[in-house]
This record gives sequence, structure tokens and C-alpha cells, in this order.
Amino acid sequence: MTRSNARAQVETSSQPLELLLFRLADEQLYGINVHKVTEVVYCPPLRRMPGAHEVVAGIASLRGRAVPVIDLAHAIGQAPAVPTPYRLVILTEFSRSLQGLLVSRVDRIVSTRWESVRPPPSKGGAGFVTAITSVAEEMVEILDVERVLAMVAKSEQSVSSALSTEARQVLAAGLPPVLVADDSSVARGQVQRALRALGLDCVLKNNGAEALEQLRTWAELGPLQERVSMLISDIEMPQMDGYTLVSRVREDSRMSGLHILLHSSLSGRSNDDRARNSGADRFLAKFQPDELASAVVEQLACRR
Repeated sequence: MTRSNARAQVETSSQPLELLLFRLADEQLYGINVHKVTEVVYCPPLRRMPGAHEVVAGIASLRGRAVPVIDLAHAIGQAPAVPTPYRLVILTEFSRSLQGLLVSRVDRIVSTRWESVRPPPSKGGAGFVTAITSVAEEMVEILDVERVLAMVAKSEQSVSSALSTEARQVLAAGLPPVLVADDSSVARGQVQRALRALGLDCVLKNNGAEALEQLRTWAELGPLQERVSMLISDIEMPQMDGYTLVSRVREDSRMSGLHILLHSSLSGRSNDDRARNSGADRFLAKFQPDELASAVVEQLACRR
């Protein structure tokens, strides 16, 4: 093996990814990270809620909790699901909320690696396909469930005016941009708007590989701190996940001091611990704009 091939192999080595595979009425094979899945159940009786988004099929009582059930086919631009006795609900927990995803059939759980996951060749599923991979020679579309949730959720999406005003007084003028890596267009937009509310510019990248390439380019030009203020990265990304990105950054002496915040829809203490063990400075679950803004201001205020 040549040195360049050896480096390429190390460069693409990443964390394992387990996907729950399922199908909608179109028979396309879809996937979702199993770490977002709580359980799979047959669809219970649904109660329609007045004023709910049209893709919310209804509210179900699951494990003593009222859970909104999203018609996933309808949400990504297909025809609404036809009621059958066999349809299933994938109960998911991500982005600080619990919701059910209504699907036609659940296939199986498979294990792959992030380097085998690629960005979609085009925006399929009305832009809801965030990545693709293959299993047994069949293409799997990994859905941007964060975008689905953002479409139906009624949560605050903007930094509060008080925090925005305070940040502009605290932060130094002319700070370098913040580098943001996230494969979800919705998440990139959310972070960008939050940073702009603080008076900060940002450079957006679609995955860890692109972010690492940008950091190396900047490092070749001189001291990294003159070109980037900090890195905000998702964890689940095609080609190179957030944990691997952090590892690569920490291995490079030119960028080892870069402040890194992992910002993921995965939540829970285990992800917090894993993020810190990977070398990241902080972990935040998506998406609370004021919490993200406060974390950024806390880090960058010392540069004034």
C-alpha cells in the first residue's frame, strides 16, 4: 500500500452507523439512525387535533404519553398513507422531542460506516433526502427527519432580541467567521440565522470532510485563529461524521486549539459524554437558538 493510499484509508475511517430500514408506499428503502429510535409499534388509534399540521396524522397514546404521529410519506411530498391494519409507527426521540413516524413497513437494522454514506446526487423526496448508501445492492435514502420535524413543530427559531443586543456589545468587532458543518439544510439555516443575530459571519459546509478540507486550507495560509473563530459541527454526516472530524482536528497541531462545539439532534447524557471523550469542547442538543447563541458568546467573548 502506498503512503497516499494509507492516508486515504485513515482519512475516511469513521464511526459505525446503524440504520433502521423501512418502506413507504413507494417501496423505496429508507433509513434512520437507530439512536433516534425508541421502539416500533403497530399504529394505535389516532385522534386528529384541530389546528395540527396537515402531515400530522393524529395523536396517539403510547406508554402513557400523547405522541404526535407524522405521516412520513405525506411529509416528504408523497400521497398520504392509506390506513391499513398493518401500518407501523416508528417512535423516535431527537431534537429534544418525542414523535412517531408513520410508515408502511419496517425492514431490518443494518450496520454500516459513515464513509460509505454519500450526499444524494440530487434533492430527492422534495429535498428531504439528506444522504444515501446501499445495502445488499439496494439504494437506501436517509431522510432528513430534522427537516420533517421543523416543518410541523411550533418552536422558537430566532435568538431573543435581548441576547442579540447583549452579544453585539460583548463580542469584538471583526471576528473571523464561524465554520459550520451540517448535512441538513434546515440545520445549517438555523445555525446561520442564530450567528447572524450575534453579528457573526459563518462558512457553511455539508459534512465533516468538507469542513476538514477548509480548515487545512486555512491552516496552510497562516495562524488558524486569524481565519476562523470556532467550529460548530453536526455528528451525523455523510463521508465524515462529527466525531471523526473532531479527532482529525485534534491530531493536527496547527488546529488542535480550535474550540469545537458538537450540535446534534441526538440527545442524552451518553452523547454528551461521547462528545467530550472525542475531544470536543462542548455538546448541545438541537435546536434552542438562545442556548446555542449563549454557548457561542461564552466562547468568543474572551477574544475581545
